[in-house]
Amino acid sequence: MSERGAILFARYAYPPNELGYCGPADASTLLRPEETAGIERHARRFEGAWCYLELLAETAGLSDPLDERVVEAYWIGNELLDRTDPAALLARLRDRFRGQRGGTWHDASDRARAHHSFQVFDVYPWAHLLRTSGNPTALSVLDRCRIRTGVVRSVDGESATVESRPLDWTGTHLAHGAAREESVRWSTGGRSLIPGIACGDVVALHWDWVCDVLTEPQAARIRSTEARQLASLNRDPV
Repeated sequence: MSERGAILFARYAYPPNELGYCGPADASTLLRPEETAGIERHARRFEGAWCYLELLAETAGLSDPLDERVVEAYWIGNELLDRTDPAALLARLRDRFRGQRGGTWHDASDRARAHHSFQVFDVYPWAHLLRTSGNPTALSVLDRCRIRTGVVRSVDGESATVESRPLDWTGTHLAHGAAREESVRWSTGGRSLIPGIACGDVVALHWDWVCDVLTEPQAARIRSTEARQLASLNRDPV
């Protein structure tokens, strides 16, 4: 098992796990980088994410679903996404989520990618609910659940103010709104999986948590992957 990959997974998986939205109980397991074996056991119980990691690893000829390249592909994006067959992904999802309703992924072969954005916008039911009802809760969940980028404007202890662009609903399409500032956390109880943040850092956000400090190419990949996902989703009829 890759220790770096396990820690990278934990950085992005901790926020929804802490909120009780996905993964097993005891999210604090993900904040113990010194216990990567425990992180691996925890990660295997993420019903959605682990399915993608397994497929990405198999496609790349890797034996470890927590290989750092695999984990980066799922949360951020890299060349492994382009090597994964959309049909194989949909087949895997049909098996994993057999009998579950919601989402638009069954007919999404044109945009199926082994990336978190596909899980958010197609597998989960929120985008379909938003498009059919305009439900504001659906928009809020989509905005927070996706991996988004932002720029740190100030840091205060374990919290920070970050400028980012939220999702907007035009009535017919999902789009990115004007930049706004939001309060987020990067550490809790003295524990974090990143060494710290500073003003001007470009960061990855998941729910109300700073997951990582990004390079410019990583930030661009997150934005471009989501833009591609939204463009394809917006072209499809409700």
